[in-house]
Amino acid sequence: MNKPLMTPDGRYIVVRGRLWRASNPNIPEAVRTALVNELAAARRNVKAALKHREPAKLADARAAVNIAKVALGERGPPWWSDGAKDFNRCMAKNTPYAQWYEEMTATQQA
Repeated sequence: MNKPLMTPDGRYIVVRGRLWRASNPNIPEAVRTALVNELAAARRNVKAALKHREPAKLADARAAVNIAKVALGERGPPWWSDGAKDFNRCMAKNTPYAQWYEEMTATQQA
């Protein structure tokens, strides 16, 4: 699996042209690993709850996904402190990253 494209400032990954907030790079590696493992387990629990049609377990699993994502910095307040606007979930072409994204996608298609 290819790694997603990451903005030059490391704040976002790009998936199908949309910016998604990247994990906070300042999280210690051991903590990051534990949080990623918790996120993966929570996602497995979401899948199982959907399969077995268990609404209460689904709600708990989705809450656990959110908690892990907030802890990783992918949701909640932005992890950067320079006051820059958060473009999470925006199309790259509609953000200040538009020119960079256009250049990157042109390079990948060549």
